[in-house]
Amino acid sequence: MPGATERKITRLSDLTESQQGAIRRIPAEKDAYTDPIAASRQNEIFTGQARFDAEQEKIFNRFPVPITMSALLPENGSVVAVEAYGKPLLVSRTRDGEIKVLINACQHKGSKLVEDCEVHKQGRLTCPYHAWTYGIDGKLIGVARSDMFDNLDKSQRSLVELPSKVWGGVVYAQLDGSEPDWSNLSDQVAEDLDALGLESGHVYGRQTFDLKANWKVVLEPFLEGYHVQRLHAASIGDLFADAPTIVDTFGPNIRQVSGRIGYEPEMLDADENANIHKLVTHAYTAFPNVVVVTSQYYTSVMLLMPYATDRTIVHYYMITPGPATTPKAKDVFSRSYEMIIGVFGGEDFRAAEISQAGLGAGVPKETVYCGLEENIVRYYDEIEKLLD
Repeated sequence: MPGATERKITRLSDLTESQQGAIRRIPAEKDAYTDPIAASRQNEIFTGQARFDAEQEKIFNRFPVPITMSALLPENGSVVAVEAYGKPLLVSRTRDGEIKVLINACQHKGSKLVEDCEVHKQGRLTCPYHAWTYGIDGKLIGVARSDMFDNLDKSQRSLVELPSKVWGGVVYAQLDGSEPDWSNLSDQVAEDLDALGLESGHVYGRQTFDLKANWKVVLEPFLEGYHVQRLHAASIGDLFADAPTIVDTFGPNIRQVSGRIGYEPEMLDADENANIHKLVTHAYTAFPNVVVVTSQYYTSVMLLMPYATDRTIVHYYMITPGPATTPKAKDVFSRSYEMIIGVFGGEDFRAAEISQAGLGAGVPKETVYCGLEENIVRYYDEIEKLLD
């Protein structure tokens, strides 16, 4: 990522061939239609402890999971602490540019080395308890009063490192330290997210939400367009039609592309240098709990981390092509951030919490889905294969 070329807009030609092909399949708004479906899921998948435990065992503790965005660490020699899935973690970009995920716990008595969530540019990490000092690669490089330890081998006391890699700009790690199985992460989706500039972009803003809702209840609105004109009637609803999306699935990863209000295919070739995000919206659900939604000036990324049947921590990131360098850009990014936090936080996340309240009371006994919500069913079909 360091040294990446800044890009102000995304043109159609900047996208992967697969993305371009999907976009060219979007019909004109007037020609779009959606077939009805008959599908449902039992209340238990949102409220049951047995289901939650099975997801933890067979998905979140078995496969690599997303921790943060690599764009959060644009400079070599930087580190950030992240609380993820109940674990204290450190994500660092070493002097060589390598991303590492470490347990944020000193090898002396387990103290956190970094207590805040800010990005730090530094070469060393010193424990606040007894001042053991580590490089940001995790190696123990200094022990206070080392003469008081008999036969202490510093090489055996490095910070615990978790297997990790950057996939589409998202840092994934295997939480139990075992050999990772990366098979559920699609190479095509990673190429798509790279083309959208997630790894080369700039983290304009980030925020954490602690929600009283099951992680799937939080996820559902990002898989369907049924709610947009209703829930978002006072905000962004008039920008989107009740039209079907063009959907491609890559294992348990879903890509949706849709035209904005008034979309016609001829618009794609009117100006080859136009910002494609003015015409279409991409929405990705990446295994198992990453949401990516494109907008005209920025891309939203959300990591939905399950903590209990009715509790989810969401880490939200607003990714822009680069930092705001002009008054106009500063104004646009500022207003965009305020707006999207209001839409996601005040509308989508609020809807999740008020839905969970009813589900927790046992109503409805089963949730039914319409044609505009078919992607939810597709996603559940895929993750439920992993639970068998």
